[in-house]
Formats: sequence, structure tokens, C-alpha cells
Amino acid sequence: MNRIHLLFVCSRNQWRSPTAEQIYRNDARVSVRSRGTARNAKRTINADDIRWSDLILVMEDKHRRRILADFPDPSRHTPLHVLDIPDEYQPMDPELVELIRSATEPHLDAVHQEQLRREQLRRGRQ
Repeated sequence: MNRIHLLFVCSRNQWRSPTAEQIYRNDARVSVRSRGTARNAKRTINADDIRWSDLILVMEDKHRRRILADFPDPSRHTPLHVLDIPDEYQPMDPELVELIRSATEPHLDAVHQEQLRREQLRRGRQ
């Protein structure tokens, strides 16, 4: 099974998305990146990030809207979900870590199940 290419996005790629990246960095299920939507973000999201991703998880709806506006073509092919995590935590704050994990796992499970389904279909055609 291929690793899921997981992209976390917040505004400035300063606290929330880098925390999420750190949490999942050593998770064997995923290859992970984090980006920001703001022009002054530490690492600003681009079309290559969108194309790389199997799953995009954004912290707030404004990030989803920005991605859809800036990358309308590539983003329509990638699952894009809002985690609803406000910008009120410091990096690696235990509450932030728990929020990210609990919000992320159902989406990872769904993508994993879809990968399994596709693999079964592929095997059935051989």
C-alpha cells in the first residue's frame, strides 16, 4: 500500500500546520507536508503541493476557500477537508495535538479505505 500524501494547511505555516506535520512525520501511513495560504507564510502552498497531495486538511474554512480560488483546477481532484481548528494555540500545545489527531484520523481512514478499494478493483482486472 502506498503512503498517503498528506498536506496540512493553515494561514502562515507557523503553528498549526507545522505542528500537524510534526505529529505525522514518523507515521508510516503518510508522507506529510505543511504549508500556509498567506503570501508571507514560512512555506506558501503552490500548485505542485496540490498535485502531490492525496489528502488536504486545512485548519479553517478560509483556507479551503483560498485554495479553491487560487488553484481551481488541481484542487478539484484532491479531497479537501476543514478541521475547524482555530488559531489560538502555541506549537505542540497538548490540546492542539489532540485536536489535530482526533480531526485527522477519520480522514486518513477514509483515504486508506479508498486505496484498498482501488487496489481490490485493480487486482480484479488482472
